[in-house]
Amino acid sequence: MLFSSAIFLFLYLPTFLLIYYLLSRRWKNSFLFIASLFFYGWGEGAVVLILLLSAFINFMAGKLIEQGQRRTGLWLSLTGSLALLFYFKYTNFMFDTVQSFAEALQIPASDALSVARIALPIGISFYTFQGISYTLDVYWGRIQANTSFINFGTYVAMFPHQIAGPIVRYADIAPELADRHVTVEKFGLGAERFIIGLSKKVLLANTFAAIADTLFNAPINSITTASAWLGIVAYSLQIYFDFSGYSDMAIGLGKMVGFDFRENFNYPYIARSIQDFWRRWHISLSNWFRDYVYIPLGGNRGSKVRTYRNLLIVFFVTGLWHGASWNFIVWGLYHGVFLMIERAGLSRVLDRIWSPLAHAYTLLVVLVGWVFFRAVDLPSAVAYLQKMTGLLPDQPSAAFPLSYFTNAEIVVSLLLGIILSTPVYHKFQRSWQRVQSRLVVSTAQRGLELMYAVGIFGLFLAAIMYLAADTYNPFIYFRF
Repeated sequence: MLFSSAIFLFLYLPTFLLIYYLLSRRWKNSFLFIASLFFYGWGEGAVVLILLLSAFINFMAGKLIEQGQRRTGLWLSLTGSLALLFYFKYTNFMFDTVQSFAEALQIPASDALSVARIALPIGISFYTFQGISYTLDVYWGRIQANTSFINFGTYVAMFPHQIAGPIVRYADIAPELADRHVTVEKFGLGAERFIIGLSKKVLLANTFAAIADTLFNAPINSITTASAWLGIVAYSLQIYFDFSGYSDMAIGLGKMVGFDFRENFNYPYIARSIQDFWRRWHISLSNWFRDYVYIPLGGNRGSKVRTYRNLLIVFFVTGLWHGASWNFIVWGLYHGVFLMIERAGLSRVLDRIWSPLAHAYTLLVVLVGWVFFRAVDLPSAVAYLQKMTGLLPDQPSAAFPLSYFTNAEIVVSLLLGIILSTPVYHKFQRSWQRVQSRLVVSTAQRGLELMYAVGIFGLFLAAIMYLAADTYNPFIYFRF
């Protein structure tokens, strides 16, 4: 079940909220837990048992650590959680890689190295990392272990952040798991944030997805250099509005049931360096790797060589976390190398040069990196980059020249996407709030509030109309 589906918007969510608010405080966590399992099981079926097993492993690990069996609990969490993740996410990748090497070396036994395809449970990367962070925080004495499996299971399985993040840490919501309140104002803010996220996903990301998928799935000789650049720009906007849109929806849904999740994106495409980009992109993941991998490895406390080693390890794992493919590994290491270069001195240059040049450098590096992220395999990524750089000449009969995509809807969507990937809307909100604060409670203020509410409702109606028209609505997280 997807947030951007009619069954969620008009059946699941209204029914869930109605029952949730009718229940007493004592039963809210139990109902949220059960409703979240139902939400996950709707599309995944029996795979929901994997989520429950992962939650149970980390729940027991936390209790063992609290009881003094610290190493036993830690190893239970790490081996149990990572074993599930590696089996379901990386088994096929490892066998395919070994088989490819065997075929390259002409080893006759390579046919015996195949394995049946293993289905990837949606969200397993997210809830695995949440469980491990909980256990490590208990081990390091940052938090106390939860003694209620229902409450802990609610944290792990909670449907707002279950399948697409953000990665929520137990310490951030532990007080709200025990006691939370939802005011009319908080619910309104949550509904507003959800609608904005839904609009990002349906009105913008899906439009860009149609362009990117057409160009990346087409034979390389059927596109031109100009349309190849359009394809990667479209994908860059798609992945931003898709990821940030789902994060907005998760944050909004969290507020509607009393939780405050941290922000996950901060306009990454205005970054002036790759370091700055990773402080703004998928913040919950960046912070997770910093706190649970980079710093335990030694961070930047040792020599430069050790710091560079730690960076490469972190970004190797970052790439592997995103998907079981060499493309993702190359993408992660690619970002790691640029972070090393910036630490070696480029960051000082970027701080001094003209700001638009620093932005241009960052966007170029990120755009090239997204090619590896989006392409189906490494040869396809290399071919696409060759087309972008003109190393593969355009064919006069190319099926998808730039003119194929120059209609009003696409042009307007691209302009809106580029504008809204900057803090324009954020600045508008702040200006709107300043105007409201200067007005006494009057007909004028109420009129402004009504105008804003009508605008948000208009966004919701537009998103619903697009969904009703059965427009392109891919789920990008299937790859992760």
